Amino acid sequence: MRRASAHLTFWMRAAQALALAVCVCFSLGATDPSSRFNDMSHRLMCTCGCAEILGECNHVGCPNSTGELNELRAAIAAGETDQQIKDAFVAKYGATVLAAPTAQGFDLVAWIAPFAVLAAGILGTVLLVRRWSLKMPTDGSAGIDLLDPLSANQASLNPDERALRERIRRETGGEGGS
Repeated sequence: MRRASAHLTFWMRAAQALALAVCVCFSLGATDPSSRFNDMSHRLMCTCGCAEILGECNHVGCPNSTGELNELRAAIAAGETDQQIKDAFVAKYGATVLAAPTAQGFDLVAWIAPFAVLAAGILGTVLLVRRWSLKMPTDGSAGIDLLDPLSANQASLNPDERALRERIRRETGGEGGS
């Protein structure tokens, strides 16, 4: 019993050390101004109309990107938080400056709608295939003849309807079927 407790203690300490190592690795560079600048410049859009991420705007003679990048550098140097910087950019340039919509209010629809449409499409496809599979006969004795759809339910037609179908088939050159 004592040995099992020692093994458990060993594995618990190993798991704690691994968790600490992971936390340290992910936090390295989190406060580095250059990595923070790079991260923030990829969360904002250039406002010149090029539809590029601010940090990636590379069209020749962009009138806005240099000024916006300088504003971003100044805000980081002033010690503002990421949220304060985003709020300042939104206040100055509008919500279109954000590279991704917020996860609040009506903007939440932009995150939910694609998944909802995908789920509805999959559900609709499954229901349609199921409906088709229920209509298809498995023994081949009943249902629609795929090669001659006009022969469907031929037995349930009255003689006038059968004669009309035969006349249409002759006049249109459709010689297939029953």
